[in-house]
Amino acid sequence: MSKMVQYKGSENYIVSDELRNSVNIAIALGKPLLIKGEPGTGKTMLAESIAHALDKQLIVWNIKSTTKAQDGLYVYDTVQRLYDSQFGDHDVANIKQYIKLGKLGEAFTADEQVVLLIDEIDKADLEFPNDLLWELDQMSFYIPETKETITAKTRPIVIITSNAEKELPDAFLRRCIFHYIAFPEPEEMERIVRVHHPDLEDKLLHQAMDTFYMLRSVPHIQKKPSTSELIDWLQALVVGGVKPSRIKKDLPFLGVLLKKNEDLDTLLTQLYNKTQGRIGQRATGFR
Repeated sequence: MSKMVQYKGSENYIVSDELRNSVNIAIALGKPLLIKGEPGTGKTMLAESIAHALDKQLIVWNIKSTTKAQDGLYVYDTVQRLYDSQFGDHDVANIKQYIKLGKLGEAFTADEQVVLLIDEIDKADLEFPNDLLWELDQMSFYIPETKETITAKTRPIVIITSNAEKELPDAFLRRCIFHYIAFPEPEEMERIVRVHHPDLEDKLLHQAMDTFYMLRSVPHIQKKPSTSELIDWLQALVVGGVKPSRIKKDLPFLGVLLKKNEDLDTLLTQLYNKTQGRIGQRATGFR
């Protein structure tokens, strides 16, 4: 039962009861924790928070579209070995010196338990998750070049994040504990912001948050502003000396929140239509 209450959050990461329970269940069962949610909801920061709170090393495996499962296990540097055989004075018969462990290999060979973050797994091809099933289940892998089996000294705490860009295979999902981080409601968002900006003026914060959620509610916005962008925007407002009363009216530093030309055009169109609607109401005597 002690494992079920290991992680309680950290001073720089606000964690819900449901998320905290998911983390502790994954740790207790020794299963990967798959975290989904839209960008900017704190998926990557969760792994950092767990490592910090439990005083463990964090190993990050950033996944790209070209990443293969093999990259996380080990890489055999055949080019360096060929170079050494032609120009160097190394003993090229010792193949082990040309084996470099990947992030999964590093986590397995660590002397103490680590937190392994496999970040944005859905960026890789569809076969990538399935190619990791055996290693994540057995916590071991074989290196045929050296005829060596690498077995985890201690089972790492594995956090896997996904932006839900692709569906993950059922066989992979069955082996994970799953949690979806919903976008924070205003009350929770204020707690998150206060962690990063504890001295922020209340009026400025509330005006900025009202505007932020208004922008997120604009129809057809392709990339809604995220939590991290709100935090950056608040910093820009403070540095820029913007008065709270001007935030909704002027929408200062809008480029901190909206990152696509199409979204800026959509917002301007919405604002124009609303303005025209108000003018039409006044012209016809309606309120």
